[in-house]
Amino acid sequence: MVKLENSSNKKKIGILGGTFDPAHKGHLAISKEAIKKFNLDSVIWAITKRSPFKNKSQNNLKKRIYICKKIIGKNKLIKIKYYDDLVNSNKTVDLINYLSVNKKVELYFLMGADNLISFHKWYKWKLISQKCNILVFDRRGYKKKSLNSKAFKNLDKKQITFVKFDIVNISSSQLRKI
Repeated sequence: MVKLENSSNKKKIGILGGTFDPAHKGHLAISKEAIKKFNLDSVIWAITKRSPFKNKSQNNLKKRIYICKKIIGKNKLIKIKYYDDLVNSNKTVDLINYLSVNKKVELYFLMGADNLISFHKWYKWKLISQKCNILVFDRRGYKKKSLNSKAFKNLDKKQITFVKFDIVNISSSQLRKI
């Protein structure tokens, strides 16, 4: 099933999904940490046109992709991809299904502890956890709530790795309020 140690010759790919509205240094920090700590070959920022949980993005897709590219700079291990049209969906499970077709790839889904709190509301959330490793990055003020979340209580603990992480404590929703 899901394993954190790469005993085979599979490529280890991290997925950080979202609207990235706006992208920020916190996204970059957790991507770099995941690459370093879990020996990932790369992290894909899977940018979506629209989140199923938000009414509208503040910036258009083109501008958000531009900002993402600016933030990652020359980091060759982080890639910006737009899959919605290719997958014909903006649902995470559909993206994971699409990417997991390649049997030479082991997927790691990256999320902040704040997202774990509402993870049980995501479309087919249990299937996501069965198809990839879930790396949950701690955020100041969210650890207790995320560890008490419906998702954390209902998923096999082998499917989730909670990453102690407190370098950057910022979110896109905080930035939108500025």
